[in-house]
Amino acid sequence: MNASELFIKALENENVEYIFGIPGEENLDFLEALRKSDIKLILTRHEQAAGFMAATYGRLTGKVGVCLSTLGPGATNFATSAAYAQLGGMPMMMITGQKPIKKSKQGRFQIIDVVGMMKPMTKYAKQVVNGNNIPSMVREAFKIATTERPGAVHIELPEDIAAEEVELNIYPVRTFRYPKAEKTAIADAVKMIEKAKMPLLLIGAGANRTRIGSALTDFVNDTGIPFFSTQMGKGVIDENHKLCLSTAALSQDDFIHCAIERADLIINVGHDVIEKPPFFMDNHEGATKVIHINFLPSEVDDTYFPQLDVLGDIATNINSLNTALSPQDHWEFDYYKKMIIEVKTHLNKYFADTRFPILPQRAVRTIRTILDDEDIVTLDNGVYKIWFARNYRCAQPNTLLLDNALATMGAGLPSGMAAKMVNPDKKVVAVCGDGGFMMNSQEIETAVRLGIDLTVIILNDNAYGMIKWKQTGMGFETYGLDLNNPDFVKYAQAYGANGYRPESCEEFEQTLEKCVNSKGVHIIDLAVDYSLNHAILNDLLAKKQCLV
Repeated sequence: MNASELFIKALENENVEYIFGIPGEENLDFLEALRKSDIKLILTRHEQAAGFMAATYGRLTGKVGVCLSTLGPGATNFATSAAYAQLGGMPMMMITGQKPIKKSKQGRFQIIDVVGMMKPMTKYAKQVVNGNNIPSMVREAFKIATTERPGAVHIELPEDIAAEEVELNIYPVRTFRYPKAEKTAIADAVKMIEKAKMPLLLIGAGANRTRIGSALTDFVNDTGIPFFSTQMGKGVIDENHKLCLSTAALSQDDFIHCAIERADLIINVGHDVIEKPPFFMDNHEGATKVIHINFLPSEVDDTYFPQLDVLGDIATNINSLNTALSPQDHWEFDYYKKMIIEVKTHLNKYFADTRFPILPQRAVRTIRTILDDEDIVTLDNGVYKIWFARNYRCAQPNTLLLDNALATMGAGLPSGMAAKMVNPDKKVVAVCGDGGFMMNSQEIETAVRLGIDLTVIILNDNAYGMIKWKQTGMGFETYGLDLNNPDFVKYAQAYGANGYRPESCEEFEQTLEKCVNSKGVHIIDLAVDYSLNHAILNDLLAKKQCLV
């Protein structure tokens, strides 16, 4: 067999289902081997979208999503996807082609140092120089991609290496377990929690793993300690729980920060400094203390410098803490319970507002009402992400896929496509701003061709709304951020999708109900009113009064 066939055998050994991407002439031996495999090629219209789909596959399954490109411009189009997976903690492998490395007559045509480019954005990046090394490289890369903290890996397969004859030598996949924390670390954490007057639990993206949600739910139920989450930790514990304070969608000055600022100890599970901070630590006597519970040690940062690290398998360590902890008579949670009611009151304020163009709060409420607990919403990146993080309550993990790490535009549609492929029995809605949608809108053709049942909501304000909000918040005149969009209904129809343009909140609700219960790709052009963004997120929150 040749090296390409061996590569495919190694991927089959890892139970790879899909390879997302766009082949080039340097991948043709690999493509021929793939044609004979049970692994399905998902041909996309842009490599960036293929990378987003692979990363989302990894995020949802815990397995490695795989994507493919040619050399040069195809490989450079993976750069944003690599950063998306790496910062977001999503296991993903990129396979890129390259010109022959032993003998080539094309000079430097299309050749850049792709491996060198990928190294700062991945956990592993190597070129294959001997086809017989492919099985060990694939096994090593997959292990690294899925080991905490998960992320991106890259293998470059040159054209001449891909065709050379090799021997079959596949390495078995071995599972492994993370160690648990030392007894002294557990004991120190128990002392800090029991000594605290107002402990508070924080759930980050790293807690979104198998078994951890159940362990944390038991911890909250048994101790009575209230909790909140980061944007990427939503749903690890059901956000409808009576002790849920909601999500820290902003780093400071939200209603939830009234509670966070009262805490004398925050038990921080699964968060790291890559995700935008849910709060800022202060470095002075009497400041709130933090216990860091994670697979890996905390990284000291100006915003985050915990007093104690509890390292190892999170679920095991939470269970150990729960067993050793005794609820304390001096714990005071009355303020938190008042703030739970207060936060809900503020967040619910515009849920029934009927003005049109629609307020983002009303749009969020409509989507939450129509979808079931297990259904999935994927977000692109824009100011609406804040409203979803604050207002969209998740009963299950990975039912609101937002990116608070790289926070890239253009990922919402491909992410929704991958989510539906992984969960064909669930309803999936991709929510994009008009700016982000147009960055990968060509993938509507991919979704239609693959027969994916998907609803896409375009929140249309004819502008780059997030930056416009920031511009206003800094006191600048509005400048340089307004757009002209195509007719999105006709645009959808041109791809063979269904297009809609509701003219009222009621019509939007009826349209969405119809779309999520119908086959095919549905594009809803929804006019959105962001006029309250500055008044609420800048002015109102800065002047908020915390309950005494």
